[in-house]
Amino acid sequence: MSATDAIAGTAPGAPARTLESDKARRIVDAMRASVAARGAAGSTFDHVAREAGVSRGLLHYYFGTKERLLVEVVRRDCDIRIESLAAALQGAHTADDFIEGLVRGLDELVKGDSDLVVLMFELFTLSRRNEEIAEALADLCRKMRGHLANSLAEKREEGVLRLGAEPDAVAGFLLALADGLALRFLTEPDLDPRPTVSASVAAARTLIADPA
Repeated sequence: MSATDAIAGTAPGAPARTLESDKARRIVDAMRASVAARGAAGSTFDHVAREAGVSRGLLHYYFGTKERLLVEVVRRDCDIRIESLAAALQGAHTADDFIEGLVRGLDELVKGDSDLVVLMFELFTLSRRNEEIAEALADLCRKMRGHLANSLAEKREEGVLRLGAEPDAVAGFLLALADGLALRFLTEPDLDPRPTVSASVAAARTLIADPA
């Protein structure tokens, strides 16, 4: 079964099941809220079905398993984040503009949408024991890296940025840095983030600079 099949909750050759219906969106929203309140382990189909106002059978119809539903929750949130970040980076005219856009995105994620960070790490834990989820999570991570790499490449072509490595490598570094920072700040909520963010910006500037 492919990652796409896993996310859609269908087996190869089965009829496509669109996730665009109101009920499917309600299920995804309910799962997101449940994981934030109870964690992945405590979020059962019974909880989610009740909070979404649908039958338990409908969850099985759309997603098959709880793990596939979790993947869909993260996929949707990642799509929203990608669109938001792309819009922020589109208007960058200098390396500092680009880096500031990344920092704003991290700040919004940690302060305004920390549930997504928690979901990503919950999914990572599940992926260590579930090959299907591991494949789907890897696809999501590749998609995020690809979008950021494209933004870097576009700005390089426009003459806005000079990169210290290929766009894909720089994107991988930036996302790894953001993952670590998000985990650190959520784990230590009393930690003043400013010195760490300043050091991270300095590190990013070794790979992202204005044209010479």
